Amino acid sequence: MHPLLQHPVFMALALVGLLAFADWVSIKTRARVPMLFVALFGYLLLIWAGFPKDWIQKSNLGPFGAVMVSVLITHMGTLIPFKQIKQQWKAILVALGGLAVSVPLILLVGALTIGYPRAVAGAGPLSGGIIAYLVTTEGLTKAGLDNLVVIAAAILGIQGLVGLPLAGNILRRYAIKLREKIESGEFDPKRKQENYDDSPHKSLVPDKYDTSTVMLFRLFLGGFLAIVIGYYTHISYSVWALIIGIIGAYTGFYRSQMLVRANSFGIAMVALIIYVLGSMHNVTPELFVREIPSVVLILVVGIIGIIIGASIVSKLVKWDKYLGIPVALTALFGFPGDYILCEEVARSVGKNEEQEKIIFDEILAPMLVGGFTTVTTTSILVASILVKTL
Repeated sequence: MHPLLQHPVFMALALVGLLAFADWVSIKTRARVPMLFVALFGYLLLIWAGFPKDWIQKSNLGPFGAVMVSVLITHMGTLIPFKQIKQQWKAILVALGGLAVSVPLILLVGALTIGYPRAVAGAGPLSGGIIAYLVTTEGLTKAGLDNLVVIAAAILGIQGLVGLPLAGNILRRYAIKLREKIESGEFDPKRKQENYDDSPHKSLVPDKYDTSTVMLFRLFLGGFLAIVIGYYTHISYSVWALIIGIIGAYTGFYRSQMLVRANSFGIAMVALIIYVLGSMHNVTPELFVREIPSVVLILVVGIIGIIIGASIVSKLVKWDKYLGIPVALTALFGFPGDYILCEEVARSVGKNEEQEKIIFDEILAPMLVGGFTTVTTTSILVASILVKTL
């Protein structure tokens, strides 16, 4: 191989090119084919085709991604809009209800069929996204179960393919009922602009001094503090990082969307996804094929559990189950899939622009809060607890 093809910049270029292609596919298919699906399986195919297994290590992006994990989780704590959460308490309860049935059901059925470790490998990622996957793979590695990382990776890549169309079809039923109420005059939308801006407290750092570097310093401080607390409490640093981010945003130590404000979110996410890809370098075609039955079982049981849990809680809080189930299913795809789904449903059901806007406004907030509840927060807690039981 030519020396230039082994240069870290070329290695990084090739990896970012893979992610760019995955993004293009996702945009082209309007998120029906998730970006992570293309990236994960594209990387596996390239490795199986003969690309070097130390590709990610040589690019230097993998180690950078590892450093950014606690920082990104702290940042995720700053994403939670307090006002929106207060107003969408039913969405929170329904989303939690889905996971409250789904996760135990996966563990129970999994323990009786494919084995408890395999069930844990799938339950964490199924309840959320990338961070839950990383927490799970870290726990599997510590427990000497590296061979089960393929289950977590497959769940992470595939669940959006199943979740988006399923949630879309159910949410469309709710939108049709809503349209009928609009046409009959039964539904009277209250057009109000809700303010989901910064935390209720002013930033502790004046705008003049709150540069990108200062913001990054506070995020790294929070990330390291989480690692220190995790070391002494033996509770995963990911849980503490999330708590630190939430408290920091509420008190004004952090602003909302800190990494975005620091102009660093894009490169941090690229590095994180590449770090995720690096966890699969030992996955062989034989190992992947062998674990397909486990992946299918976890997906089927998990989705059934989410639907059952969401239906029960929707009934308890007097919510339409055709809204409640999609809200809970956001665990399978999160943002921006939930936003794009709301756009598509509103456009396909509304007969005019006014109806489209009313439908979109009505379904967007609960769907976004469902994603915050499952992917951004609960999944990290679930994964952190489950890996401790291995």
